[in-house]
Formats: sequence, C-alpha cells, structure tokens
Amino acid sequence: MAFKELTENYLLNNSIVQQYIDSYDKFVEHSLQQIVDSQNSVEPQIEGLVLKLGKIRVERPRIIEADGSGRVYYPMEARLRDLSYTAPLFLEVTPVINGSEKRTEEVFIGELPVMVKSKLCHLHGKSRKELMELGEDYLDLGAYFIINGTEKSLMTLEDLAPNKIMVSKEKTKDIVQAKIFSTRLGFRGRCTVDRNEDGTIGVTLPSYNKPIELTLILKALGFDKADKIISVFNPEPVIINDVELNMEEDPVKSKREALEVIGKRAAPSQPVDYQVKRAELLLDRYLLPHIGVEEKDRTAKAHFLARMAERAIMVYYKKRGVEDKDHYANKRLKISGTLMEELFRYSFQFLVKDIAYQMERANVRGRKMSMFSIVRPDALTERIKYSMATGNWVGGHTGVSQPVDRYNFISATSFMRRITSPLAKKHPHFKARDLNGTHFGRLDPNETPEGPNCGLVKNLSLFAQITTGTDDRLVEATLKKLGVSMKM
Repeated sequence: MAFKELTENYLLNNSIVQQYIDSYDKFVEHSLQQIVDSQNSVEPQIEGLVLKLGKIRVERPRIIEADGSGRVYYPMEARLRDLSYTAPLFLEVTPVINGSEKRTEEVFIGELPVMVKSKLCHLHGKSRKELMELGEDYLDLGAYFIINGTEKSLMTLEDLAPNKIMVSKEKTKDIVQAKIFSTRLGFRGRCTVDRNEDGTIGVTLPSYNKPIELTLILKALGFDKADKIISVFNPEPVIINDVELNMEEDPVKSKREALEVIGKRAAPSQPVDYQVKRAELLLDRYLLPHIGVEEKDRTAKAHFLARMAERAIMVYYKKRGVEDKDHYANKRLKISGTLMEELFRYSFQFLVKDIAYQMERANVRGRKMSMFSIVRPDALTERIKYSMATGNWVGGHTGVSQPVDRYNFISATSFMRRITSPLAKKHPHFKARDLNGTHFGRLDPNETPEGPNCGLVKNLSLFAQITTGTDDRLVEATLKKLGVSMKM
C-alpha cells in the first residue's frame, strides 16, 4: 500500500518528462550564447573588415501571415495548419572597419524549434482552465516539438562517457590501450595511449593517427630531462621500468628537437619553422583538448598522459582490470538540450560561413553592404528543420527525431522516455544487449523490443531522472579551493 501511495504522490507532484524540458531551457538560456561566444567573430576575406558577434536573443513563438501581420500562435494552430512551432532568433552584429567599431545592429538570423511546455512556449505556466480555453489538452505533458504539423520527439542517445579514461585489451595481440574521447565545444577527438608487446608506449591524436612515442610527446610538452619525465609518473616499479625502457629507445634530447621530429612527421618537406608550429598546433589543439588549448595547459596534459600510460601498464601486468564499457558509470545519456546544442552549433557554423561568403560577393560586385540583406536566415533555419523533420543528426546518427507515438497516453509517455544505442542492430553485440547490474533502478528490464533492436532500445524506469549537467569550470574551481592539484 505504501508503494502505491508513493507512486501516486510522485506522479501527481512530478512530471516524468520534466528533465527534457529543463534540459531544453538550459540550452536556450545558456548554451545558445556560449555557442555564439565560442565563434566570437566573422572574418570575411575583405581587408580591414571583421564582424563582431554579440548577444543572441530568442523571442516567444510568433507567426507572420501572408499580409505581413505578425501575431502570437499556439501549438494547436501549428498542428492544424501544418506549421512548425518556432521562435525567432536575433543576433547583435557589430562591423569593425580598420579597428574602429561601427553601429551595432540586431539582425534576424533564423528560427528555433520550440519545445512544447518549455519556458519559451506560450503554454508554460498556464492553468488547466486556461489550457482548455486555448483548445489544448490539459493532460498533455509536452517535451516534444511540432515540425510541419507533426509532433516530433528527440530520442535520448546512449553514448560512452566523454573525457574519461577507458582501458581495454586486444584479444589477438598483447596490446593494452587506454583511450579517451576528449570533448570540447562540440569537437570530439579520440586520444589513445598503447602499451605494445615489446614494452614501447605510443600515443595517437585525432588529426594524426600514426603513433608518436610517449617520451617524445612528454619532451615536446616541456619535460625534456630524464628526472622530469620520471617525476610525472607514480613510483611503482613496473611503471618506472617501462618508462625507463622507452627513454632508452628515444634519442631526442631537447624540447625543440622533439617538436622538430613531430613536425617533420606531420608536415614533411616543409620549412623547419613551419614544422615546429605544426607540432605545437597538434599538441595544443588536438592532444586532450578538454584540458585546454593553450600553451599553459601543456603541463596538465603531460600529467594526464602519464595517468593514461600508468593505467595501461598496470592492466598489462594484471595489477588492475580493464573497464567495463557496459557499466552505466561509463555511459552518458544525451537528452533534448544536448542534442539541440549539437544541432545548433553545426547549423550556426554554416550561417557564419554563409555571411562571410555573402559579404565577399557584395564586395566584389561593389554593392553597399547591409546586414539585413547579407544575413540569410534560411541558412540556419533550413538545416535545423531538415534534421528535425528527417531525424538525420550531427555525427551520422539517424532516427534521432521521431513522430510521437499517440496510440494512447501511456504509449506517448513511454515513447518520450525511450533510450537508443548508436550500435548497429545487424551486429550481435551480446554484452551491450545484456542486462547489466547497474541498470537496476535506472532502466526498465522488460520494456525493450523483440528482434534486432532487443537490448539496444531501452526505456527509463518510472522514478529515474536524468540530470542536465553542470559547468565543468565550477567543479574545477571548487576542487582547486579544496587543494586538489591538476597534476595528479
């Protein structure tokens, strides 16, 4: 009886799709501006001209009729008239000509699909009576979009945790690999540290897949003396033995020499100075970008590489086990806000390129450049709508956006709490399909389809909630206050 009362109270006081709405609200309030700030400016190939990007603003949904009049509209009208329920986006643009800033203009840049019942939606905070007067279903939970009159829900994607070391062992060869999906501002790069059969340790980067010796990279990062390299590692005998073996086989003596060797491999037949710059770019931009992309972050990167190498060595000597990829601590769920952030970042990059192209074109033809004629809102809107309508998402994922199953109220709610795995359904993936102990209380063990999707499509359990995440910098600042060092 107590469980029945608990369930009733929970469902009366909590919306079981609230996490998706909160995630979308976080995207609108914070992520949109972060994406614009990360782009910062548009630099067309016109001498002395740069466009500075400022604040982005989202209005609540409005419709422009054929006679040019604008007015507020609600989700029910969008369904009945086969419209998309979207909100207009405005961006502050400041032309900078030869270093002097001109007048800032706020330009319409496109339309953003609005999640029903989110803070942007006109139904947010409405009472049961008000919803009935508007012709809306007062029992509807929201958390979906309306694209061309069709209700679309974003599937929750299950993925391996980014910025986390995962150690695996190859079955055929005696190679142990520590790998990490280093993710920063939409860029996702796979960095690995391999402990090979002969004891050598190699590092691979996203834009340069041939292994580079660990000691060579450490020297290029500034640890160019033997005692400096040893100081980075824990004083475990098996670890120090492997590191000393790698140091003996590395003839490079100085930081400059290490950068030249890496640059020669990355950019053969180029001048030495260019090769060194290319090597520095590789280390700063592509080696563990989640730690940072500046020169001051190189020390922290060296210590992180040492941790990865230690894990691989310890697994090789059977002093620790490999990571379980199916353990839910090693997984992350991408919900609506994160998925919309990925899509908007991708579409916004196309808009920026289009603005630069339109400015160059107007300059060549000698036309007067007006921001309102140069910025084409369709460049952003069409890309977002295409992905929402077809389900083809950034990163090659398909079936991310799907029509809501309205067979009955429970099927619609269950559909919105569905989790899909990116693994191909044609392959066996027995371990990935199996129930894991960490699914207990998080995923429903019964709610999975029969056939090829079995175990790859899952559902959240009734009381499970997904957190929308927090800013990494706040966590790092708190840890530093507590005396935690970035080095260890």
